[in-house]
Amino acid sequence: MDYKNKIILAPMVRVSTLPVRLLALEYGADIVFTEELVDWKLLAAVRQVNKSLGTVDYVDPADGTVILRTCEEERSQVVLQMGTCDAERALQVGRKFENDVAGIDINMGCPKEFSIKGGMGAALLQQPDKVKDILTTLVKGVRVPVTCKIRLLASDAETLSFCRMVESCGVAALTVHGRTRHERPRHPVHEDAIRRVAEALTIPVIANGGSRHIQCRADAEAFRERCGTSGVMLARAAMWNLSVFRPQGPLEMDTVITRLLELCVRYHHPFTQAKYTVQQMLRELQETPRGKRFLAAQTLEEICAIWGLGGACRAAIGPPTSPDGRPLSKRPRLDDGVEPGHRAFVRGHYTLPKTLLHAWSVRHGLPLPSYQLEFSDKLFRAVCTVKERRYASIWEKNKKFAEQGSALTCCICLGISGLPADIGLVSPVSGGQAVSAGQAVSAGQPVPAVTESGDSLTLQKDTSGGTANGQHGPETDSQRCAVGLEERTVGQDRLVKGAVEQNDTSVMAENGETVEGEVAQNGDSAAAESERKTNGFAPARGLVEGVGLGRR
Repeated sequence: MDYKNKIILAPMVRVSTLPVRLLALEYGADIVFTEELVDWKLLAAVRQVNKSLGTVDYVDPADGTVILRTCEEERSQVVLQMGTCDAERALQVGRKFENDVAGIDINMGCPKEFSIKGGMGAALLQQPDKVKDILTTLVKGVRVPVTCKIRLLASDAETLSFCRMVESCGVAALTVHGRTRHERPRHPVHEDAIRRVAEALTIPVIANGGSRHIQCRADAEAFRERCGTSGVMLARAAMWNLSVFRPQGPLEMDTVITRLLELCVRYHHPFTQAKYTVQQMLRELQETPRGKRFLAAQTLEEICAIWGLGGACRAAIGPPTSPDGRPLSKRPRLDDGVEPGHRAFVRGHYTLPKTLLHAWSVRHGLPLPSYQLEFSDKLFRAVCTVKERRYASIWEKNKKFAEQGSALTCCICLGISGLPADIGLVSPVSGGQAVSAGQAVSAGQPVPAVTESGDSLTLQKDTSGGTANGQHGPETDSQRCAVGLEERTVGQDRLVKGAVEQNDTSVMAENGETVEGEVAQNGDSAAAESERKTNGFAPARGLVEGVGLGRR
């Protein structure tokens, strides 16, 4: 692979995943890097061909987590970035992955403590002999090009000496982040220092670190010219808007997010990673009504629904599949007839599901719910039994969350009111469409109430101050639901506020750096910018009308 005159997607923690890499290539990137992956983790991974998705997956055998997912579409343009401090381990990884990637890069620039203490990343800048051993071993032992990414050293002399040593190892290219290990994105990038490295070497030098002033491809080219390098690598600028790679100019944020979510659905991207990536794209827009609705989302389908893709997500993903039929995890499977959980329990997001289910059981003269716990891979799963039917939670971090999660699954399946407004309840009166307690309250309609059988819902006008079955007082379904919604609204506002405070000001970017949030300027028209200020998002073609503003 040739590194001359290329514009490249940088390795970014939790961001440079398959959907992001494919979208960067679609928009015009020449080369894409994976996020940094540590050699030990890569060596433990099991290679599996996922025929259903058309991908090659490297899976952690301990818990079934996909460490790296790649596909033929990026095969000739994807570079695996590795964190390592040992030449032999690096060689083993290189030989294991060389048939699935176009190149291998060694991270020598990450300034984070976990990397430094492990002798990786920027720690290697002080160990030139070890660097030479790692690079020469890899260059001689693998069939794909080997590169490395560094930061500036304390002085020009030290930087140039180190770079000349790297070049002597036979690497195909060198990426230089124009800051020292102690500097952060708020500090100016040293373009002159990058230029001196480019002038001193004969191999392609790639400039990195200029995202602060890059909003379009022309800005990236200008940065490359000022640095005098063969190529340019974009991290935060690409994370904020992947269409920065487009020669024709960047697109509206909604358009980019919609396309990214389509790829997330296509390749069954994990919800947590998809949410994190979109969160970094939204930045200050997380404070808008729709941004808060996004922060409260608990599944990929819920995120997709905000951008008009909920149905497509539901139809495409379905239940999780195993790449080749082998179990991906040691965790036990659910027995037949157990309703699986699909939603995490979030403290403060709901009136406690166990409380709702207990009260519902007492009111209908049923035996109290029973709970059974399973423990595997340091996680818990609970199965709740009600009316001789069983309902499971997803795998949770503790016993209490697992039991609440199984009760939540039961409440959703039985249509027990008092749940959040974004959990749909199917009502025969509504023509089979999803109705929620929150939607009924906000629309001035009667709240869904459970019939004596608990198997279906009816929407019956309550004119007597009680429920349709004649009950009165604070124990009615409608009043209980209203109380639950009020508690949920207060709790969710607290949750959202905390999430905004935590996530709005910093993100994980290249090499795990902490990056201060900045307002993106993506060349929007005045009208679009006005719309963005009003509603939080500029309109995008192809979105479902009315999907956008969340209910506060």
